[in-house]
Amino acid sequence: MNDLSQPAMPPALRGALVSASGQEVAGEVSRLLTGEAFRKADAFVRQDHDRTVEEIIRIAEIASPPFGEAKRAVAYMEMLRAQGLADVARDAEGNVTALRPGTDPEAGLVVICSHLDTVFPEGTDVAVKREGTVLRGPGVGDNSRGLAVKLAILRALDAAGLRTRAGILVLASVGEEGAGDLRGVKSFFREHPLRDRVAAFIAVDSLETARLTIGAVGSKRYRVSFRGPGGHSFGAFGLVNPVFALARAADDLSRIRVPTVPRTTFSIGKIGGGTSINAIPEEAWMEVDLRSESAEALAALEERFLATLPQAAADEDAARDVKRGGIQVEVRQVGDRPAGTTPREARIVRLAEAVIAARGYAPKLEASSTDSNIPISLGIPAVTVASGGTGGRAHSLEEWIDVAPEESAKGIATALGVIVSVAGLAG
Repeated sequence: MNDLSQPAMPPALRGALVSASGQEVAGEVSRLLTGEAFRKADAFVRQDHDRTVEEIIRIAEIASPPFGEAKRAVAYMEMLRAQGLADVARDAEGNVTALRPGTDPEAGLVVICSHLDTVFPEGTDVAVKREGTVLRGPGVGDNSRGLAVKLAILRALDAAGLRTRAGILVLASVGEEGAGDLRGVKSFFREHPLRDRVAAFIAVDSLETARLTIGAVGSKRYRVSFRGPGGHSFGAFGLVNPVFALARAADDLSRIRVPTVPRTTFSIGKIGGGTSINAIPEEAWMEVDLRSESAEALAALEERFLATLPQAAADEDAARDVKRGGIQVEVRQVGDRPAGTTPREARIVRLAEAVIAARGYAPKLEASSTDSNIPISLGIPAVTVASGGTGGRAHSLEEWIDVAPEESAKGIATALGVIVSVAGLAG
C-alpha cells in the first residue's frame, strides 16, 4: 500500500484505538441495548423486514460484474436519496457515499461499508428465485444482502429517533472481489475529501451473525511469464523450453514450508501458454496467489517465491541449449491486499464482541479478506460484521440465503447495535 498514508485521526474517537476492559464495555453495551431508543429500532427492523427482503432482491437483480458496477451504483444512490441522506455522491472510482451527520463534529465519522461488485461476469442470469424464505441467485448474499441491510439500519435509526455522536458515512464500494483488489476502498482512503475524518470503519459482509472479522488476510498476486525462442518440437529439440522453467518454479513453490499459525498459504490458480502440441512454446505463464494473516509471514513467503523465479530460468538455461537465446522472466504484480489485525483488546473489537454476545450469540473472531483490510493496514480501528441470517454456496450460481424473519431481523439489529456502539449514542 505504498500509495496510501495514514490519515489524521479525529481526536474525540481516539479511544477506539485504546485498550478497553471487557467489564467496562459490557456495561456500556448493556445500557445501549436495553435503552428505549435501541428497543424501538430493533422493533422497527422486524416490522420493516419485508421491505428489506424486497430490496435484497432488487439489488441482486441489477447485474454488477467485476469492473462493471455502474448500474447498481446509480440505483443504490437513488435508494439512499429516498431515505433523505445528505451528500449522496459517486466518486471517480465508482464508489457511492452518503452521510448521516452526527451530533458532535469532533467525533469524526464511522464508515459503514458494503461492496457493490460480484464475482459473476457480464451476461450472468441474476434473477432471484424465491422458495418460501429462501432466496436463490448469484450474489444474493455476497453482498446484495449487506447493501440492503445498511438501508434497513438507516431507516431504523430514523424511526427510533436515534442519533449518534459520530457521523455515519455510508460507503458502497467497488472492486472488493477478486481482481478488483479492493480498489474502491483503496481509492477512498487515498482521495476522498472526508478520509481524514474517519475514526472507525465497519464493513457489513458475510451472513452468520456470530462472525466478527478482526484480522485482515493479506495477499500478493503475481502473473509470471517465462519466455524463450520457441521452435519445432522435433527439429528444434534441445532448445530451452519456457514450460520446463515454469514447472521448475511451480515445483519450487510447492516445496516451500509455510506456518500454520499465522495461517499462510499459496496457490497456482491459472497456467497457460504455447501455440501447438508440436511446438516448443515461446511463452508459458502462471498466476500465483500468496496469502497470510501476518504481514511479516506474507513478506517472507513473497521474498522466497520471487527468489525461485530467476533460479528456475537459470536451471533451464543450464539444462538445455541457449544458442537462440535463454529463458527470460517477467514478473507482474496483479494483486496486493495488505495483512494486519485490529488488536483483540481494541475498544472497537470489545464493543462489537459485547453486542454480539448480548444478543445471544457466541462471538467467532476470525481473519478474512474484506474491505476492512485497507483501514486495518492504515491503523484505523476496523472490523467486519455479518449482515445476519444464514446461507450458502457463495460465489456460485447456486448461492442462497434464508430470510426467515426472526433470525434475519435479529442479525440486522445486531449489526445496528455494533454500529451505534462504535459511533456513540448521543446524549
